[in-house]
Amino acid sequence: MSLRQRHPPATAQGRPRPLPDDEVYNIIPVHNLLADHPSLRKPPFSQWLPHMDLLDWLALFFGFQRENVRNQREHLVLHLANAQMRLTPPPDNIDTLDGTVLRKFRKKLLKNYTNWCSYLGKKSNIWISDRREASSDQRRELLYVSLYLLIWGEAANLRFIPECLCYIFHHMAMELNKILEDYIDENTGQPVMPSISGENAFLNCVVKPIYETIKSEVESSKNGTAPHSAWRNYDDINEYFWSRRCFEKLKWPIDIGSNFFVTSSRAKHVGKTGFVEQRSFWNLFRSFDRLWVMLILFLQAAIIVAWEEKTYPWQALQQREVQVRALTIFLTWSSLRFLQSLLDVGMHYRLVSRETLALGVRMFLKCIVAAAWIVIFGVFYGRIWSQRNQDRRWSAEANRRVVTFLEVAFVFIIPELLALALFIVPWIRNFIENTNWRIFYMLSWWFQSRSFVGRGLREGLVDNIKYTLFWIVVLATKFCFSFFLQIKPMIAPSKALLDLKNVEYVWHEFLSNSNRLAVGLLWLPVVLIYLLDIQIWYSIYSSFVGAAVGLFAHLGEIRNMQHLRLRFQFFASAIQFNLMPEEQLLNTRATLKNKFKDAMHRLKLRYGLGQPYRKLESNQVEATKFALIWNEIITSFREEDIISDREVELLELPPNSWNVRVIRWPCFLLCNELLLALSQAKELVDAPDRWLWHKICKNEYRRCALIETYDCIKHMVLEIIKSNSEEHSIVTVLFQEIDHSLEIEKFTKTFKTTALPQLHNKLIKLVELLNKPQKDSNQLVNTLQALYEIAIRDFFKEKRNADELREDGLAPRNPASSGGLLFENAIQLPDANNENFYRQVRRLHTILTSRDSMQNIPVNLEARRRIAFFSNSLFMNMPHAPHVEKMMAFSVLTPYYSEEVLFSKEQLRTENEDGVSILYYLQTIYDDEWKNFLERMRREGMMKDSDLWNEKLRDLRLWASFRGQTLSRTVRGMMYYYRALKMLAFLDSASEMDIREGSRELGSMRRDSLDGFNTERSPSSRSLSRASSSVSLLFKGHEYGTALMKFTYVVACQIYGTQKEKKDPRADEILYLMKNNEALRVAYVDEVSTGRDEKEYYSVLVKYDQQLEKEVEIYRIKLPGPLKLGEGKPENQNHALIFTRGDAVQTIDMNQDNYFEEALKMRNLLEEYSHYYGIRKPTILGVRENIFTGSVSSLAWFMSAQETSFVTLGQRVLANPLKVRMHYGHPDVFDRFWFLTRGGISKASRVINISEDIFAGFNCTLRGGNVTHHEYIQVGKGRDVGLNQISMFEAKVASGNGEQVLSRDVYRLGHRLDFFRMLSFFYTTVGFFFNTMMVVLTVYAFLWGRLYLALSGVEAAMESGSNNNKALGTILNQQFIIQLGIFTALPMIVENSLEHGFLQAIWDFLTMQLQLSSVFYTFSMGTRSHFFGRTILHGGAKYRATGRGFVVEHKSFAENYRLYARSHFVKAIELGLILVIYASHSPVATDTFVYIAMTISSWFLVASWIMAPFVFNPSGFDWLKTVYDFEDFMNWIWYHGSVFAKAEQSWERWWHEEQDHLKVTGLWGKLLEIILDLRFFFFQYGIVYQLGIADGSTSIAVYLLSWICVLVIFGIYVVVSYARDKYAAKEHIYYRLVQFLVIILVILVIIALLEFTEFKFVDIFTSLLAFIPTGWGLILIAQVFRPFLHSTIIWNGVVSVARLYDILFGVIVMVPVALLSWLPGFQSMQTRILFNEAFSRGLRIFQIVTGKKSTA
Repeated sequence: MSLRQRHPPATAQGRPRPLPDDEVYNIIPVHNLLADHPSLRKPPFSQWLPHMDLLDWLALFFGFQRENVRNQREHLVLHLANAQMRLTPPPDNIDTLDGTVLRKFRKKLLKNYTNWCSYLGKKSNIWISDRREASSDQRRELLYVSLYLLIWGEAANLRFIPECLCYIFHHMAMELNKILEDYIDENTGQPVMPSISGENAFLNCVVKPIYETIKSEVESSKNGTAPHSAWRNYDDINEYFWSRRCFEKLKWPIDIGSNFFVTSSRAKHVGKTGFVEQRSFWNLFRSFDRLWVMLILFLQAAIIVAWEEKTYPWQALQQREVQVRALTIFLTWSSLRFLQSLLDVGMHYRLVSRETLALGVRMFLKCIVAAAWIVIFGVFYGRIWSQRNQDRRWSAEANRRVVTFLEVAFVFIIPELLALALFIVPWIRNFIENTNWRIFYMLSWWFQSRSFVGRGLREGLVDNIKYTLFWIVVLATKFCFSFFLQIKPMIAPSKALLDLKNVEYVWHEFLSNSNRLAVGLLWLPVVLIYLLDIQIWYSIYSSFVGAAVGLFAHLGEIRNMQHLRLRFQFFASAIQFNLMPEEQLLNTRATLKNKFKDAMHRLKLRYGLGQPYRKLESNQVEATKFALIWNEIITSFREEDIISDREVELLELPPNSWNVRVIRWPCFLLCNELLLALSQAKELVDAPDRWLWHKICKNEYRRCALIETYDCIKHMVLEIIKSNSEEHSIVTVLFQEIDHSLEIEKFTKTFKTTALPQLHNKLIKLVELLNKPQKDSNQLVNTLQALYEIAIRDFFKEKRNADELREDGLAPRNPASSGGLLFENAIQLPDANNENFYRQVRRLHTILTSRDSMQNIPVNLEARRRIAFFSNSLFMNMPHAPHVEKMMAFSVLTPYYSEEVLFSKEQLRTENEDGVSILYYLQTIYDDEWKNFLERMRREGMMKDSDLWNEKLRDLRLWASFRGQTLSRTVRGMMYYYRALKMLAFLDSASEMDIREGSRELGSMRRDSLDGFNTERSPSSRSLSRASSSVSLLFKGHEYGTALMKFTYVVACQIYGTQKEKKDPRADEILYLMKNNEALRVAYVDEVSTGRDEKEYYSVLVKYDQQLEKEVEIYRIKLPGPLKLGEGKPENQNHALIFTRGDAVQTIDMNQDNYFEEALKMRNLLEEYSHYYGIRKPTILGVRENIFTGSVSSLAWFMSAQETSFVTLGQRVLANPLKVRMHYGHPDVFDRFWFLTRGGISKASRVINISEDIFAGFNCTLRGGNVTHHEYIQVGKGRDVGLNQISMFEAKVASGNGEQVLSRDVYRLGHRLDFFRMLSFFYTTVGFFFNTMMVVLTVYAFLWGRLYLALSGVEAAMESGSNNNKALGTILNQQFIIQLGIFTALPMIVENSLEHGFLQAIWDFLTMQLQLSSVFYTFSMGTRSHFFGRTILHGGAKYRATGRGFVVEHKSFAENYRLYARSHFVKAIELGLILVIYASHSPVATDTFVYIAMTISSWFLVASWIMAPFVFNPSGFDWLKTVYDFEDFMNWIWYHGSVFAKAEQSWERWWHEEQDHLKVTGLWGKLLEIILDLRFFFFQYGIVYQLGIADGSTSIAVYLLSWICVLVIFGIYVVVSYARDKYAAKEHIYYRLVQFLVIILVILVIIALLEFTEFKFVDIFTSLLAFIPTGWGLILIAQVFRPFLHSTIIWNGVVSVARLYDILFGVIVMVPVALLSWLPGFQSMQTRILFNEAFSRGLRIFQIVTGKKSTA
């Protein structure tokens, strides 16, 4: 079948021709196909038109939408054309579609389908033989592929359920086969017709019913608040298709009556399938049971061994008793297995139905078996000891019973041994899991439920060994440390405490005869630390492994401009080697020989062996190509305003003019070299030529500088003298003599080198004169004469008289005839418009005069960083670049909702309360870039600065937007791909002549456009605007087509349609972006009203048509209903995914940026898909990010430092050696066809997939993909910059992780990965957050434990024989190290020292400490643990939109209180209270030093949690603002406004919102909440016995009596508030009377108590410490019972008491803030801490913060 009729030639010359209006095309026009399929049966009922093709044929038969057909036609044609272009060697007949291309595509696209068929044991409906010799039926292949794509393109939300698509395809392919094979329908006797056909039949009969089911399930989830177990999410519906019951129940055509369509709220429905997400912390144990079993068993064994108190464990293990006791770990192990099976039943009982009985049977059997093992072990273990006690020694019989026990244990661990054996030979395990043989299924039935994903996840042997070694080292370190420094030191104090007799308890002790509770509390923090410290060891080791991997990848070899200068000569060859495709021979294969050659070449480049740059001189084309690329990069820098015009001249490589014989390196490399050469020449006066030249040639730049200067002077002097004058010939002769003497190597013999400095000075003067705008010809003449004099008189060694000079042609023939002085009439300067000449003169001047070493060029730090990274990356290993025509095509997809597109004029000018506008802020932070921008505007014709707000307004808005986190910044960054591809396409195909001529023309044009000196020219002169890059002037036309075929950019602006209707300015800005970027497409969802309440929804793709000059609609595909059923962002990505093209798709977030020089490396990156990493090719290519928001404030710097180490070092280790990198961060590149058949590039179920992107990684790993990480290319990324934004972000991530714990993906990964990868997976995803929470719990456990010991009197009893503080010392030290943030700090230091040098890293770290980074990290630890814990307990995770603005405004106290009251302030106050009580009641605390040593880290935590929001708040300590803030806070608390008040206005509303999570939590959540709240009653229990009034009594009555006080206090409050409500308004005097009576009563009671009991006055204050927490505990419990109390009278009381508590907390938090505001000096110190980064660059931040603008 001829390809010609499928599509026009792939790269049509020039741009595609304009079309008639009705046919708008996306990338290539594919509607003029010649279609003729004589052998296909024409579809009945519809007219068959001559231009229709296979896809129309399918559409007519199966009822697909016309627009869907158009979209998929282009998709398919474009893909096949691209694949055809990539063939090497090219096929014989280039116009015919190659069979292999189609077959490969079909296999890849339908791979998931064939796997699914074999998994279910169904025969695949693809009737094509896969054997090589079988001639492939191309038309049939095309029909299958087209059918799948058409189904996928119209499936809408069903794209998230890939196996459902397989089910649909399975049946439709069968019908297609019947049509192709001309089957006859038995019922009608007619040829077979599909079961669904007609207009939009597919949408209405197949997609709609399933869509409606999903929709009604989502509705029954009550906006995601119902428990996950109560409704089916996307995954449940997908997993329904993993069992054969879908064929029996659903049938085909789909049976709407099937119970599949019944929603969860009714009877007879299909419940959850495959997994039930239950909210519980047990999920962590269930998913990672192997880890916890290991930790618990080791802890038990270690305690048993350490109990003997021997020096080393093996000494204790020599005793038979210890050995036998250690066997109890089998009892524990079997109990843990029993627990696991019970949990399985508890979590998954909802999965069991009539259809899935086998599952229930298995769960039941597992419980029985696990219980049986406990009994068996118990019996056998008991028999050992009974025998031993009978014989009173270890007799032979007792030993035999030990052996029997071991034999039983061996049977128990057979499965583990089997797993170990399969771990050692991973490929066998993969084979067993991936082949669908019944026998293997039977064997593995007991161990794991059969599932379609998560099979064959083992890695290859080499990877296996790498990560196993890593973890063995980590675990060995951890266990040694735990045994010797955690467990052993605790044994002696525990024994001492257990042996303590007759402790005098201060209170009523319920367990008075033993101190076990006290021992338990001592051990609790130790055990918690023991459980979490693998995280610390992982952190330490992964830092060093990451650094080693980075070193071997050659990261950080070029750190700054000095390093670049040393390497720049090889840099050109590196660009040639990496970025330019090799000349491909027809039969190149990746042989070992080629690989070896590559490696050698890289070595040469890297270390400059064999002087690779010499080649450049001989090969001018290479040099010119390098110059074009380098100059284009510098131009893009200039367009971004990060370098100035002057720096452009210093950095660019000028094209070769003036007959210079060497490469003209950029000026910044040649600085100072000429002067050094001169001084060498001066010193070596008598040395022979060769020796002098040898000395100079040692430095390549010096040689080039010298030759270039000589050639340029020669050219310039001859240029400015009239060509036919006598002077011209004299100068020519002079230069001829010099040239001659150089040729015969007699230069030093002929000339005096000492005269060179004089010549040098005069030449500088000459060049300076030429550079002046007004040329003074007299001075020029004088200078030339002086030069002539020196040359003739002092330069020649042999003096010559006038006649000899005349004879040699070095003096005028007839001095009289010239009528005046030499040179007077011979000067002829080039025209002032000859920019080329004057630019060269400027360059010459720079080379002649520069003395400094230009280390600080360019001035801008960002420009330096980018040049350094780019040049360094070219020396790293990357795949060879193919030609642009042969590269993989790719698209970029950005989801966008309603963020900023472009700052408006108002936004830039509006000032905040401190008088700072965004523009002013940006001008201050980006000082140099603003100057460069003004310079560029003036060059483009701006006369005065006020024009910025008129003619140049758009430029100004763009400049500001490119420095914020806006859509226009992202679009500009991504469009660099298009620009880079066009340039590379030109360089690939251009001949030598094109390039040589082109660079010459460019040279002259560029001079004109960058002409910075004569601004008189009209402003319309050709400017170097963004749209036209300079190289584009050379393009021949085909570059545009090639680039468009290889790259598209789709922005999914979900509500663009609505924005257009509402005339939202954002819609105009998006249109403007489309207008200026021809490869940009916008996809949106259009809502069309059809009836009264009815709406139709369409997925629409639009572009801007340059010919018609308007926005045109390309495709409009009808959706079954509203788009957003799940989380918004993945749904948005999913609807736009059908409009992307190419083999790969890069997901880019709205806050990212890209750089031109990085875009050049994209085609190398895409080649990674064809390399194996381990045993698989990659499916996600991870890319490094560069966080660009670090310079805004110190907070932004901490955040970006932490983030940078995570996205570089962290990801690097995860990808290699650990092999568990998922998909965090967004610049990752997905293998598009792999993902589109496996559920898309993110998951979208409500709430559970709130961190949608990481689920793409989970899904990829579970389905056998492979994720790699590449560091030779980077993408920019913005992060949040203010504390509130950062906290919201951390809250979002932590909640997301809390939801992940419940998810099926984590459960499956925890079970299906081998043990060590499971560890890596745990400690880098949910484990990190879990351990952060454990750190906070450790602090709690430690402090509550100490409080118990102090208040009960055990501590006093221990004091006498105390040695327990040693062990506690260890715990405390460790906990403090953690708090200092070793989690975050160490990877940061290591990564920094790798990339910027060790000293710099240490310096950065110390600076951070001085700027209180530990306070910030401690604070964010609190945020993480609060939200993670709360999400697992109660749910309530929600997507928090973090603002992406700039943070310079002061946040009010009330706002901070609202954000942090529950997560930080209340907890900090609780811990502070414990510390205070401990200080006052503990006998240990009397020793100040011990108290400080024990509690300093806890106090640090309390201080951080309370003070961080104010320390990192601009003007946080401004006295006036503090006063104002407090008033504002009180107003907010007492606001009684309307029902519709927001949480920002009314305290009551906020208070209700803070309890939202209790509404959605389950019974267990409520119970746990109540149990946790009971801790507040402990204060009262402990303290009342310490009061004087208790008089030393330890009866329980004391405690019960104290409750009377609580009731009395509450009673008084009720009376007073009742009186206020009743009398305060009308009969005020009664209200005062009631108050008076209450006061009198209280005073009388106090006097009576003082008189008649042991009551002391201090007791009043002490008892406050007891009763205030009790009240708080009561309120928290009341909140749990809110549904019952809400309608009762009590509730109002609860609310009003709660208000008082919030006032109390507010005041406690306010006091330190107010104090610091009142003291002088803190405000300026705080500003310095917050904005130090900017200070050190000499900026005027202080004015920003205080708003005092400079008058200038």
